[in-house]
Amino acid sequence: MTRELTRLTLAEARDALAKGDFSARELAEAHVSAMEAARDLNSFIVETPEKALESADGADKRRASGEARPLEGLPLAIKDLFCTKDVQTTAGSRILGGFAPPYESTVTQKLWDDGALMLGKTNLDEFAMGSSNMTSYYGGVENPWKREGDNHKLVPGGSSGGSATAVAGRLALGATGTDTGGSIRQPAAFTGITGMKPTYGRCSRWGIVAFASSLDQAGPMARSVRDCALLLRTMCGHDPKDSTSVDMPVPDFEAALTGDVRGLRVGIPKEYRVEGMSEEIDSLWQQGIDWLKAAGAEVRDISLPHTQYALPTYYIIAPAEASSNLARYDGVRYGQRGEGYENLEQMYEATRGSGFGDEVKRRLLIGTYVLSAGYYDAYYNKARQVRSLIAQDFTKAYEEVDVILTPTAPSTAFAMGDKMDDPVAMYLNDVFTVPASLAGLPGISLPAGLSSDGLPLGLQLLGKPFDEETVLRSAGVLEEAAAFTAVPARLSE
Repeated sequence: MTRELTRLTLAEARDALAKGDFSARELAEAHVSAMEAARDLNSFIVETPEKALESADGADKRRASGEARPLEGLPLAIKDLFCTKDVQTTAGSRILGGFAPPYESTVTQKLWDDGALMLGKTNLDEFAMGSSNMTSYYGGVENPWKREGDNHKLVPGGSSGGSATAVAGRLALGATGTDTGGSIRQPAAFTGITGMKPTYGRCSRWGIVAFASSLDQAGPMARSVRDCALLLRTMCGHDPKDSTSVDMPVPDFEAALTGDVRGLRVGIPKEYRVEGMSEEIDSLWQQGIDWLKAAGAEVRDISLPHTQYALPTYYIIAPAEASSNLARYDGVRYGQRGEGYENLEQMYEATRGSGFGDEVKRRLLIGTYVLSAGYYDAYYNKARQVRSLIAQDFTKAYEEVDVILTPTAPSTAFAMGDKMDDPVAMYLNDVFTVPASLAGLPGISLPAGLSSDGLPLGLQLLGKPFDEETVLRSAGVLEEAAAFTAVPARLSE
């Protein structure tokens, strides 16, 4: 029974709870047991089983009295970038070790208000800076998938790798992630799950540890498009505490899953056929095109001419914003303080020198350099101008099409430890996800097939601003056509 409960999708569990097939406590206990049995994957930094079971008992009482809420009794994993009241929040960094916020992030508060339960806080690349989940102070996260005939441990992608592993490994029904340059979509593709980045401004950033403020956006990670739609509806909404939060109605995203894409115009950008892309990813992309055509969509070739500049633009803007945001971690107000200092300046040096990891230091140095007086116009201002051109490419494309189809990542999951000495190779993992992030557009990644060595491959759909409904509707059609039912081998043991 325990094993069967963890195999349900979030929507299936919701419906079964409503019918009384099992209790919220039984569902929570099954996931707590699964979480404890999979500690070798290192997907959680903090586990909160007592909190989950206490909330489950409350959910059962509420359902018995006829007061069940939309996500009543559903266990979730929370990326450790979301502040959770009185529960340690580290952002994967040593410098925030022991920090227990006295407040709750808006997104997680909305999930609890709708009845969801927290199983724990998931591991991530330090301050969400990474594409492998190998830069966390709390150690790398292991992907539950392995190549056929090969026992090497693989990365789950990043930065939301802990959340991705928790969902793919059947440790949680769903999870929160954040996406700055692809940190929901790329790990979703590497672990064979579905992950969505909504339009910038859809979800409040209040209470989420900041990386790059003009790019960060919360989103759901789950095992189906419908599950993402359910979670997204709760996570969205205007928040006066976040000046970038948009005040507009939140649609019923689940109702958008009509399965009908007849007449939908789907754009295929020629610039996404990058040099060195594997043949099987290119073939899967063509398969996705064929699936949408068969469902009645109209496919058109489009051009996004400034795509080639997206990655370097991102790696100027994001570090610049990070260097400003992370200046607050000085040993005075948050987390840990360095040792062996004799004056204030030395205390700052000791705290930041020992508190930040190498990847964070690298990006802070890049950020302070591009913001420095002599280089501000040459790098930062130029990057902002190029960002506008990239956004204009999408605006022009959406005059011809309703949604854009691309691969999610240029490769499958790679081995833990690979690419760690080559940051540029690591940054290239985000080549297909970064352009939409710079333009603030909604995007979803869903599993659509397996590579020749048995690893998941993802397809990405990008939509117009605040048109998540079309993205989800198109993704639902692709999901049905792909019929992806593969699971990691460890779940079959």
